[in-house]
Amino acid sequence: MNSSYFKLALALGLLSAIGPFAIDMYLPALPSIGQSLHADAATVQLSLTVFFVAVGCCQLFYGPLSDLLGRKLPLYLGLVLFGLGSLGCALAHSAPVFIACRFLQGLGACGGMVIPRAIVRDLHSGVEAARLMSLIMLVFSISPLLAPLTGSFIIQAVGWRAVFWTVLGAAVLGLGIIVPLKETRPPAARAASSLHGTFVAYGRLVRDLHFLGIVCVGTFGMASFFLYLANSPFVMIEHYHLSPRAYSVLFSLNAGSFFAAAQLNHRLGARFGLRRLVRSAATGFALVMLLLLALFAAGVDHLAVLTGLLMLAYACLGMTVPPSSVLALDEHGAIAGTASALMGTVQFGVGSVVMAVSGGLTNGAPLPMVAGIAACALLCVAFARISLREQHPAAVSLIAGADAAD
Repeated sequence: MNSSYFKLALALGLLSAIGPFAIDMYLPALPSIGQSLHADAATVQLSLTVFFVAVGCCQLFYGPLSDLLGRKLPLYLGLVLFGLGSLGCALAHSAPVFIACRFLQGLGACGGMVIPRAIVRDLHSGVEAARLMSLIMLVFSISPLLAPLTGSFIIQAVGWRAVFWTVLGAAVLGLGIIVPLKETRPPAARAASSLHGTFVAYGRLVRDLHFLGIVCVGTFGMASFFLYLANSPFVMIEHYHLSPRAYSVLFSLNAGSFFAAAQLNHRLGARFGLRRLVRSAATGFALVMLLLLALFAAGVDHLAVLTGLLMLAYACLGMTVPPSSVLALDEHGAIAGTASALMGTVQFGVGSVVMAVSGGLTNGAPLPMVAGIAACALLCVAFARISLREQHPAAVSLIAGADAAD
């Protein structure tokens, strides 16, 4: 594998991480933001929800724009909007203004989340795409591994507003990353794209039940993580009385298990096929979460048990979500940006609903959070079992590609 391959993975991973960086870094500050802006927990959680709503909705525009105009121009636009939103959050002195600026952040962040997936599909498919996606996820892991801990140090040293000044710096860095990137959607490929074609493409995708089924595998896997994002600061800091820094370490361990396991996707996918890998990993995710739910429902309330089993569950999820994205896009290379956008919209839309519902049902104790994650895990494995049967014609080509790579 040549150095340009790694350079591309590094660039795409960093661009993908900028939006999540704005989430992960401010999680330890949620309680202190509420105190500073005189807002309750539900209002502070709303700042997370509106970010996901913006990301979900606007991917519908960024994906087709990247098919029509190329991949780089929409990336520039997104990072500028993201930077303006970060500046607004740093200067906000009321909860409504802060929430509005988080929405603007989300409007810009989604470009970096949807377009790198389309770039991967521009260049590769099947197991080779899974290989590149795994490398991107390894780079992407910088955000959930380091951002919460970095955020906790910044918050303790100079307060939560400094987090958003740091995020603004990340946006500037992102603009510098885009400049040397090669455009992977040349004018000849864009010639077949049009506004009318975009509506036709979306119509075709929403009628493709196989595509939607695979998308739902990743959707409910990610929804479980969104639910953890929204509730874990209150569970860990207020219920278990952890410091923001200790919470950040535990958050990094959970995220680390996801991304470490994702590095096995290429080898396991080449050996067993991506479909079998996703089905098996989703089953493991559901079984671990059912065990955790049973223990906490029986009265077990130990931080070590919660952390250990969540790490195992999210390791299984690391072998579920990235390859399911590859499988969903594999049959739609000509409209990869549009397909990636719809996939992201569904994922973040469902994730936003899950977070909004959990905000009204959770009470800061671990059991409601665990129950919500377990419910998402069951839906994840159900869609994997239904949508990723080997009988589907697309499986033949994927397995053949895996055998050739092996």
